[in-house]
Amino acid sequence: MTREEAEAILTSAGEADDAAFPLLEAAIACAIHDYPLRDVKPVRILAQSACERLKERVATESPDDALSETMGSDLRLNGDLLNHDDPANTDIIDVAERRRGLSAALAVFYLHAARAAGLNAAGVDFPGHFMIRVETSVGPVALDPFAHGRLVMPSELTRRALRAGLTPQVADRLEVLMTPVSDRESLIRLQNVLFNRAIRSQDYVGAERSALRRALLAPDDHRHWLDVASAREKQGALAGSLQALSQAHGLNGLEEAQRSSSFERLRMRLN
Repeated sequence: MTREEAEAILTSAGEADDAAFPLLEAAIACAIHDYPLRDVKPVRILAQSACERLKERVATESPDDALSETMGSDLRLNGDLLNHDDPANTDIIDVAERRRGLSAALAVFYLHAARAAGLNAAGVDFPGHFMIRVETSVGPVALDPFAHGRLVMPSELTRRALRAGLTPQVADRLEVLMTPVSDRESLIRLQNVLFNRAIRSQDYVGAERSALRRALLAPDDHRHWLDVASAREKQGALAGSLQALSQAHGLNGLEEAQRSSSFERLRMRLN
């Protein structure tokens, strides 16, 4: 798969409704968009194994136990404790080969398998740490993909929230901490990680690619196009930056476009 083919897949995913969002295919396209022409078989093999094993387990186990045991024990998916900032931890192809990665990358396999097995599961954009929400007969529970899918008790969620800087009033509200997000938002979270890392390391080409993936996945959100514009400007690609700003302004309406000093500043630099 080429980078252009990956962009076509991401564009199609961006046009899909949340209920029909192709999480696994979009995640593969994101990885190829970063580094094209790689073999994606490890991803498909791992995803298929997860689906088959989880379907077997849900027949005799609770949804949360089945998902945790399948992904954490049977398939040995876990967080990379020693090299947390390794770029491989955010790349779905590398994650499939190594069985290690960041929570948001591991979550792709959790959520894909859960869908196939008929489980009601979703990502949780918890502060500083992505988790999986699974609906059970006793209510929703949280699993931590970074820790072999371990069950996270409500008291621990509160402690984590306090350490992340949330106020006690918010940290005690389980319904807020466990708010589910769509598969689209789950994958965008991973691209946000890549964007922030690239900006910190002044890799503006990588930052542009990750921002563009977000923009393609959620084309109606102007914020992603603004990040594309910023990354292009830092590379000196002023025409491309202006084009991305135009996309953002088209979403926000004429009034905001007129208020934007960035748009006029770039236009003047091009003249």
